[in-house]
Amino acid sequence: MTALGASTRVQSLDIVRGVAVLGILLLNIVSFSMPEAAYMNPRAYGGAHGADLAVYLINFVLFDGKMRGLFSFLFGASMLLVIERAEANGRNPVKVHFARMGWLLGFGLAHLWLVWRGDILAHYALVGMLAFTLRGMRPTQMLPLAVMLVLANTLVFTALPMMVLDVQQPAANAAETADNARQLHDLVSGFGIPAPADIARELALYRGGYGGIVRERFAEMAYSPLVILGLYGCETLAYMLFGMVAFRTGMLTGAWERRRYLRWLLVCWGIALPAYIALAAYVVHADFGLFAVTLAVMALATPIRPLMIAGWICLILLLVRSGGALTARLAAAGRMAFTNYLATSLICSTLFNGYGLGWFGYLSRWQLYLVVVAVWVLILLWSKPWLARFRYGPFEWLWRSLARGRLQPLRGGAENT
Repeated sequence: MTALGASTRVQSLDIVRGVAVLGILLLNIVSFSMPEAAYMNPRAYGGAHGADLAVYLINFVLFDGKMRGLFSFLFGASMLLVIERAEANGRNPVKVHFARMGWLLGFGLAHLWLVWRGDILAHYALVGMLAFTLRGMRPTQMLPLAVMLVLANTLVFTALPMMVLDVQQPAANAAETADNARQLHDLVSGFGIPAPADIARELALYRGGYGGIVRERFAEMAYSPLVILGLYGCETLAYMLFGMVAFRTGMLTGAWERRRYLRWLLVCWGIALPAYIALAAYVVHADFGLFAVTLAVMALATPIRPLMIAGWICLILLLVRSGGALTARLAAAGRMAFTNYLATSLICSTLFNGYGLGWFGYLSRWQLYLVVVAVWVLILLWSKPWLARFRYGPFEWLWRSLARGRLQPLRGGAENT
């Protein structure tokens, strides 16, 4: 029996989740520390040459969207696990699930408006409510539905480069000219190279006090969970379905033979890696123009991303089969992923925003990864000792207590739960 055999298969979810919670900071760090457009376009801010460009391209090819995808796969798998345990214990799965999602939505909205603009929890809560209705489908039904949802989201994203072309066409009248200018400004703010005045305004905002930042979030992001649902909802639901399939077929539980994981890794990455490298070469050749970024980074990357995510699952489970100290720490980090995700936001917002150290906009892109490594070390150092003493991470315990309507036992060590 392998290290991820029958007695420890659920631990494989924690290990993959641990990699995801570390890996997602590779992308989120840009959102914590730089103007919004820098996330998609290195020419917007942070450096687009040398080491800065290399960091952007490595992230784009290997990590961008893939770590978020891992979380989404795992969310779907964990949702099934919670529902099945509730049913086995004689509890109402509908009540259990929607209580969890309702409180997760509350955590997400608080996180979005009070801590960081890049929250994903509220989105997961909304999509998780939809995914619940599909839990009874067979894997052979889930898989084609998930593929169709990915293709649907590809069409949604294809509208972006089409909009770029459309708003750059000559307008018929003054009203249309003004409308095109507004749309182009919005597209540039997210995917292009914003005007210096816009960059200066964002720098001043996030280098300023907490009150100004929160007021901006409430003003600009009051409805952002619904906007994100419209943009990414089909893709996220597809990933949750993929995760359910991966859980039920044994892929995520470590039940496959080593040869099968290796074969899937070679096939998935054999297709997806060259495609991503070609997209990276295209945007570099196009000098990160607005049309190229919306086409390559948003639209064309979407249908090949699931293959990269599946390859990541296979690679992770191949590498950790031998066990070891790092594997145990990754599993602990994954078991406390909710706490570690929120703790990362608290740490990084304090480092970069003006009410903390005020580093926003001062580090180049490659320099940010010194901060990433430091946060990784903290997560790996603290998660395992905490779980040796307590059953859950702090926020996992709070979420569980709220969802169940009573305080849950905390002391005793995670191995006893």
